[in-house]
Amino acid sequence: MAERRPDRPLGPGHDEFWGWCAAGELRLQRCSVCGHLSWPAVADACERCDSTELTWERMSGLGTVVSACTFARDYFRDTFPIPWDTILVELDEGALLISDPVGFTRDDIGPAMRVAVTFIECEDSAGPFRLPVFAPA
Repeated sequence: MAERRPDRPLGPGHDEFWGWCAAGELRLQRCSVCGHLSWPAVADACERCDSTELTWERMSGLGTVVSACTFARDYFRDTFPIPWDTILVELDEGALLISDPVGFTRDDIGPAMRVAVTFIECEDSAGPFRLPVFAPA
């Protein structure tokens, strides 16, 4: 059964990201001119050099937990029971992603903990989607 989630961003750039996730691939935009890795996705041009030559590069899906927090405030009343953990992952390619930990909690995180992307089935008001999350590598 799909997990209910808050509405995800949709539109130019975002739709392509979710399409790759549906295929089980974590891809981010890279500028062909300056090499900048854009995250979150941009609609039409590199945020560093303004080039429109963006490609969707497949990421390794590997990274390191660089921060974590536990939310005790009920921001998403009908979606996440409190408390709920969130992690900040730095991909090996350099991008930072906020995610849910899967298979571990904040208390399990050690120095330079390695993680790997996995995808879970979710749904929001726009329908079903696959959400990238991180589990121990």
